[in-house]
Amino acid sequence: MRTARAPLFTLFLTLLLASGLNSPVMAQGHETATKYATKLPPSIELQYSIKAKQSGLPLSGSASVKWQTGDQKYSIITETHAMLVGKILDASSVGNIDDFGLAPDKFVEKRFRKPATTTSFERDSKTLRFSASAETYVLKGGEQDRTSASWQLIAIARAAGDAFKAGTEWKMLVAGRRDADPWTFKVVGPENIKTPMGDMLAIHVSKAPPADSKDQQLDLWLAPSLEWYPVRLKFSDADGDYVDQVLESLKK
Repeated sequence: MRTARAPLFTLFLTLLLASGLNSPVMAQGHETATKYATKLPPSIELQYSIKAKQSGLPLSGSASVKWQTGDQKYSIITETHAMLVGKILDASSVGNIDDFGLAPDKFVEKRFRKPATTTSFERDSKTLRFSASAETYVLKGGEQDRTSASWQLIAIARAAGDAFKAGTEWKMLVAGRRDADPWTFKVVGPENIKTPMGDMLAIHVSKAPPADSKDQQLDLWLAPSLEWYPVRLKFSDADGDYVDQVLESLKK
């Protein structure tokens, strides 16, 4: 459990900031993931505008996400910028496509004024390792990293069709910089989202922290009319601070 609030730059993590860094250790013993059907979306580059509040102060920025897939492989490259500060995050996830969907090989994250960290999914030895800690986990299938998790969810939603409905839950183990946590995405339901590209009907999905946790809540709005790409993401703290990320444009 966190004992202090994260500094500003950690709030701007792109699709998957919401896992805690000091959660109880699960190494060697997580449950085997459910094998959901998946249907990957087409390659795309997404541009987002960011509005935020930190300690009561309004802030703004931008983010880009480049998703590519082909030949049973995928890559995700993200960059996040904040006004007056510049680039505050580089993150990438690369790997293969297997029976579970996305199968990451390597997740690299470079935060503002911090050294890069690498999370390695060693498929031959079935071991998940971290450059920033000595934790290890046995790979059982379906594990994701904080960048790939949202895209795995998109692939699940595209394959599920009408079964991806309000009240349903979709689970996966998600690795961060130092350890891994079980994430549960719950479908809230359809909502209309205003974007610079126009109003869009989107499916609201929420990843809420456990009741006794101070982790952030992550909300995503996936647009079926746009291949289920996320048109909005919001990271919220219990004290009212937030980061709200809205789609500005896309390039195929």
